[in-house]
Amino acid sequence: MSLSENLNRRWMEMEESGMEFDVIVVGAGLAGLVATAEIADAGKKVLLLDQEPDTSMGGQAWWSFGGLFLIDSPEQRRMGIKDSKELARQDWLGAAGFDREDDEDYWGRKWAEAYIDFAAGEKRAWLHGMGVRFFPVVGWAERGGYLADGHGNSVPRFHIVWGTGPGIVEPFERRVREHMKNGLVEFLPRHRVDDLITSNGAVTGVSGSVLVPSSAARGEDSNREVAGSFEYSAKAILVSSGGIGGNHDLIRKNWPSRLGEPPQQMLSGVPAYVDGRMLAITEEAGGRIVNRDRMWHYTEGIKNWNPIWNKHGIRILPGPSSIWLDARGQRFQAPNFPGFDTLGTLEAIKKTGYDYSWFILTKKIIKKEFALSGSEQNPDLTGKSIRKVLGRAIGDAPAPVKAFMDKGEDFVIADNLADLVKGMNNLTGENLLNFADIERQIKARDREIDNKFTKDLQITAMRGARHYIGDQLIRVAPPHKILDPKNGPLIAVRLNIVSRKTLGGLQTDLSGRVLNELGNPVPGLYAAGEVSGFGGGGVHGYRALEGTFLGGCLFTGRVAGRSIAAELK
Repeated sequence: MSLSENLNRRWMEMEESGMEFDVIVVGAGLAGLVATAEIADAGKKVLLLDQEPDTSMGGQAWWSFGGLFLIDSPEQRRMGIKDSKELARQDWLGAAGFDREDDEDYWGRKWAEAYIDFAAGEKRAWLHGMGVRFFPVVGWAERGGYLADGHGNSVPRFHIVWGTGPGIVEPFERRVREHMKNGLVEFLPRHRVDDLITSNGAVTGVSGSVLVPSSAARGEDSNREVAGSFEYSAKAILVSSGGIGGNHDLIRKNWPSRLGEPPQQMLSGVPAYVDGRMLAITEEAGGRIVNRDRMWHYTEGIKNWNPIWNKHGIRILPGPSSIWLDARGQRFQAPNFPGFDTLGTLEAIKKTGYDYSWFILTKKIIKKEFALSGSEQNPDLTGKSIRKVLGRAIGDAPAPVKAFMDKGEDFVIADNLADLVKGMNNLTGENLLNFADIERQIKARDREIDNKFTKDLQITAMRGARHYIGDQLIRVAPPHKILDPKNGPLIAVRLNIVSRKTLGGLQTDLSGRVLNELGNPVPGLYAAGEVSGFGGGGVHGYRALEGTFLGGCLFTGRVAGRSIAAELK
């Protein structure tokens, strides 16, 4: 029997049996899997729906680098990092900049406080109990560069899951599939929810389209051909369908004026199914969307030379040493250095009137400092190979980085600066870069290397970072002169804006219940993950500290799942 025939037979059997469910979960990403597992653990029957094929279970999380925000962890202490809940709270609030606390930020702030408690408390032990392990070197993301109470992580907190994204998805997928075997979970892929059914002000079910089975591999575009329709009811409905990162039209519609004009050219850091459909559908059913203007997009995107989805962009996770120039070749001002302030640099780029910028660096820097975001770009960590991971400290540039140097259209490599600038101009065809001006700026920077002290704050930051043993080992190259031939060849990378996360979303209380415009819970309706702004309609406020997106899915999925299970008792 073919896959199509098998799915159709199963669907008809369910229809004929009048099968009843306690809960319907819409979206089989990480938040949906966590919630489903928690609800089924409590003995309740769950129907899990997703518009994609079975192969896409785990959603965006599967593709991630697997970074998690933890506070005062054993990994931090072993690296000599002194962290505390108080320091993390200071950093979170400084990054978030909550300024709508009487309204749109009210519940986001409460979720932030609860999440900080979770990250400093049982989060690691909970995951460890399911077999999740961490790479021993803690990463330092979003370094800030402002005052102590401003944006950024004061200390490294980015804990990479051993196995990256697939490693964090696996224990929850395993739990869900075990419940599928024991009859507590029914998973129906290729079921696209088109409406939430309401009765007397309560959400009581879902209806939608059964899509034609698809052989698309994980992340690839699947067809949207409709084969039939469905309708199911339950005592509670949980929406965990993700954000808008794959829908560039919706991104541009919600783009905040504070970040300049929306980009005309943009790469996608997520598959096309991250389309935001369920946000509008849930709003139509009475849910309130808040903080629509808050979003998180990266500035260090490169076109994937081997794309899986349309406009597939990969983010460079840079160390702090590359020279960052705008499209006209002008160096960005402090603290717009690589890895310091994602949205601050995005704003600076958009103010130039262009959608791209440049890194100029050396072979010494790329060997030490370039990592690529994504499970598929880190086969050593994803494959849990200790031998290959050791190569990051003592070897050449990682193989995926080398592949982009050889095959990626955004890379230019040359033995001297004149040829490099010529290649950069040829790449864009705009001839915006002046060799003499770029040479002047880099020579000025190089003169600052002669002393251990400097007025160049980027060099100060590089030297400061190397006081942290993790950066010294695998993340930050020894400061050196860019134009010294012994450090070459020279490398230029065109950096594109790459879409990623929705920071606003459905407003939820601390039980995961979706609220309406009056601030009251919509009976029967819950939300978790990115669709809820990772908690409360915006747990991050304006800016994220990184490692908090996967963690937000874990936390909101767990809270909502346990709340629903308790309510159904």
